[in-house]
Amino acid sequence: MKKLVPVISCEHAGNQVPKAYAYLFSKAKEDLYSHRGWDPGAMQWAESLAKCLDVPLFSYPWTRLLVEINRSEDNPDLFSKYSTGLSKSVKNYLLDQYYRPHRHKVKAHIKALIADGSTVVHLGIHSFTPIWNGEERQVDMGLLFDEDRALEIELCSKLKKELDILAPENKIRFNEPYLGKDDGFTTYLRQQFSAKKYLGVEIEINQKFVLSDLGNVSKLLCEGVRRVLEDY
Repeated sequence: MKKLVPVISCEHAGNQVPKAYAYLFSKAKEDLYSHRGWDPGAMQWAESLAKCLDVPLFSYPWTRLLVEINRSEDNPDLFSKYSTGLSKSVKNYLLDQYYRPHRHKVKAHIKALIADGSTVVHLGIHSFTPIWNGEERQVDMGLLFDEDRALEIELCSKLKKELDILAPENKIRFNEPYLGKDDGFTTYLRQQFSAKKYLGVEIEINQKFVLSDLGNVSKLLCEGVRRVLEDY
């Protein structure tokens, strides 16, 4: 491969609501500010990583409760209980105005890098709630990838090795707390680009670090990814 170039995105960077649709969320404050509305900490970690690697950051500031940017257009969960009752024309407008521009921008950037001869490693930065269905999740950071793609397996194995060296106290897991092949932006992009030219990896970070260890996680992520890229 000519060069392994990182692309950093953050699909759940914020919980902003466009003014025109504020009425939908007049009684949804709790959901908006919880993990249901966005990924707390993800934007800070994504910004730090992009700065560390000196690459652009592609972030989406609007709440996932308006339209779920990390789901395909035919996914039944594309619109939340707050927006699913909107008319078809309004939903199409939301897709045109918010959903599609972000995804098209990232896709176009990746396409241009590949056309230039590079191999792309797309790192989508996310966070997850520490408690799910009343139980504490036994994972600190998850590396999500497609187990049918050899280069993604190789990269994530190297990244886990580096993270384990840097922070052996952390529980780094493959394809937890979600599966890398689940419907998502990286899954969609794998269908658009060759497995030899596009590596799609989602990094899921436990939100327990948001209040206690935000900066150290940024440093850990930066150093771990930097080491792996240098190895390539």
